Amino acid sequence: MKRMFFTFLIVLLAGLSNNVRAVEWRFDHPHTNIGFSITHLVISDVTGRFTEFDGTFSSPGDGFEGSQVSITIKTASIDTDNEKRDKHLRSADFFDAEKHPEITFKSTSFENVGDKKYKISGRFMMNGVTRDIALDATLTGVIDDPWGGTRAGFKAATTLDRYDYNLTYNKALETGGFLIGRDVDIIINVELIKK
Repeated sequence: MKRMFFTFLIVLLAGLSNNVRAVEWRFDHPHTNIGFSITHLVISDVTGRFTEFDGTFSSPGDGFEGSQVSITIKTASIDTDNEKRDKHLRSADFFDAEKHPEITFKSTSFENVGDKKYKISGRFMMNGVTRDIALDATLTGVIDDPWGGTRAGFKAATTLDRYDYNLTYNKALETGGFLIGRDVDIIINVELIKK
């Protein structure tokens, strides 16, 4: 009986220890950017970003391997510095923002693959389609900020085929190729503040 009690106590304390060690972070929105780049007319790139997003980030103690991240992006917040183009991107030709108001990502693994290098895998949903994706991420640093807090920075990137998400609007060019590329480069710069 005494042995069972001590076993239960060890398991309980281990669970409490894990809960204490978990570190919660919040996104510093003014210093976080979710951007993209896509080829236009074969010869150049158009860039843009999403301005409205939120999410959660939890790390297991002092390190980041095994962290959990989720993010929700407001589709209608797309911004390419051209209102006419942005309106078209929000329409049913592309994101259909009224029907699909959110883009989401929820990590399934956060793996250290080298010095400050991480592979973040997870479920990505856009335009009503959910797929597994992986982001290559770099920890750019952890610092004590001038206001008594702790901050961490990450850069992450991946490339998506927009046709995989039924974003197939395009026009063939007489000179060959298409108006808009299929591959979309996603570039994310994140600044986190420890809660």
